[in-house]
Amino acid sequence: MSNAGVASTRPGQHVPTTRKERRARELNRSKPVWGLLAWIVGILFVLPVLWMVLTSLHSEPDAATNPPSIAAGLTLDGYRSFLSAQPVAPLLNSAMASIISTVLVLCLAIPAAFALSIRPVRKWTDVMFFFLSTKFMPLVAGLLPLYLFATRTGLLDNIWLLVLLYTAMNLPIAVWMMQSFLAEVPGEMLEAASIDGAGLVRMLWSIVRPVAMPGVAATALICFIFSWNELLLARTLTATVAGTAPVFLTGFVTSQGLFLAQLCAAATVISLPVLVAGFAAQDKLVQGLSLGAVK
Repeated sequence: MSNAGVASTRPGQHVPTTRKERRARELNRSKPVWGLLAWIVGILFVLPVLWMVLTSLHSEPDAATNPPSIAAGLTLDGYRSFLSAQPVAPLLNSAMASIISTVLVLCLAIPAAFALSIRPVRKWTDVMFFFLSTKFMPLVAGLLPLYLFATRTGLLDNIWLLVLLYTAMNLPIAVWMMQSFLAEVPGEMLEAASIDGAGLVRMLWSIVRPVAMPGVAATALICFIFSWNELLLARTLTATVAGTAPVFLTGFVTSQGLFLAQLCAAATVISLPVLVAGFAAQDKLVQGLSLGAVK
């Protein structure tokens, strides 16, 4: 006589008896679906970039066709036009403003995040909200005061003004990120080091630095990307001397003639530093962005 409450199983088949085992079995079944979905999303994100690169290799008439001609002949005329426009100075200006401002942001954000996480000050949540509130106002709202300040102080078309503004622009984001990353440092390690007589500098270098380095790398990369891609301030406060790469890129958009292939070629070259930095710090970026996610 069979028991209706017991499911029949084949010999040697394991029946999950706990909720944890059943959950793990369901996750294993759904892995191919999630993997396929991840590939689809990844392809959707990469397709515009590949289309930009392909368009940059077409001639201007082929790039301007509607619908675009995918099988058209390839040429490097767009890149020749980009190089003939002398892009070295704008690229150097962008590199200088992005790198220096990122270094300054880290030098200011790490001590502030240390005080807000490892050695928290009183009402540290109010301090964090203050940092966040500085990002509430749209950047365009402060554009006129910044322009008047730059004009009266003689800093108009000066790369150091962009360095200062990019530092102020990225500092609140960096403090928020670093506070989350430094909060992951085990307090027991710091207490043990303090009992052993280690000073603040020694604790920062020997204990905090190895744990928080992925977070520092992720913060630095994000600040670098924001500074490199910034256009509004650079377009308004610079001209011929301190113009950055995004400002140089907009110069290819004209009201007369065809420009799409040249524009895509310029965008491809200008995007390379960010792509190279992202691939070089890929492992650190993944570790850093997931460091403060799970407590």
